[in-house]
Amino acid sequence: MIDEGAPYGIAAGADGALWFTLVHQGRIGRMVPGESPAIHQLDPPDGLPTVIAPGPDGAMWFTEGKGGRVCRIAADGQVTPYKALSPYGIAAGPDGAMWFTQMEPARIGRIGADGAVSEFEVPVEGGMPAFITAGPDDALWFTLNQGDAIGRISPAGEVALHPLPTAGAAPVGITQGPDGALWFVEIGAGQVGRIDTSGKITEFPLPDRACRPHAIISGPDDALWFTEWGAGRLGRITTDGTVEEHPLPHPPARTEGEQARKAEPHGLTVGPDGAIWVALEAGALARFGMAAGFE
Repeated sequence: MIDEGAPYGIAAGADGALWFTLVHQGRIGRMVPGESPAIHQLDPPDGLPTVIAPGPDGAMWFTEGKGGRVCRIAADGQVTPYKALSPYGIAAGPDGAMWFTQMEPARIGRIGADGAVSEFEVPVEGGMPAFITAGPDDALWFTLNQGDAIGRISPAGEVALHPLPTAGAAPVGITQGPDGALWFVEIGAGQVGRIDTSGKITEFPLPDRACRPHAIISGPDDALWFTEWGAGRLGRITTDGTVEEHPLPHPPARTEGEQARKAEPHGLTVGPDGAIWVALEAGALARFGMAAGFE
């Protein structure tokens, strides 16, 4: 349980800890597996911190969509903010900079090691760029949630778009896979997708098309792992398309008489202990061990 709030994004840091956002409370948490978390309150507290990722500088970086900021947080909790319109996804680029999406207007942002901020237009009005990740080709790849497309941006800011075969796919999470392709989830269509660097797209329908897959990562087992927000499950897909699903535990009621809450899984990461850690907005971090399952 995380009594201090509602976990949304989670990532492993270079310091051997798990870092996570508490979206509704405006807080950032840091936890070494097996220990109690340390919580850092943000100022102002209503910025809605969501996605968090490690930077090339050893610090963690996160986005505040409502607060209009991209922030760097050091191990001691010191925060350095940068102004940005509606930022959401964030990832370290191959050029030593932090790259992030701006949902409205549709732009991709870059913060250099010197703190300089650049923005690049995405030529899809209302496309809503969501997650972003570094690819194997020295570029960044991102999802267009309302554009039903996958985008690629070079370090120089050149954007190429790849429309998805499925209308209403609404892609969200994206990651580099163990096979050198980019893998993503379609929250609107209940599918996992794969795109190689030439732009070839393959889609894998999930057993439950209404499961609302949200985020996806490469696991330690050469497979892809993803959250099913609507179904409260953790999914696993191999590079040949074989799917497994694992129901997430429901966080217990906080008070007597309160009904059991839905898990609401969002972000996930491979922890420093080699397990899959999932952020449950219901108020917990769930650990899935490769041998023992959920603990």
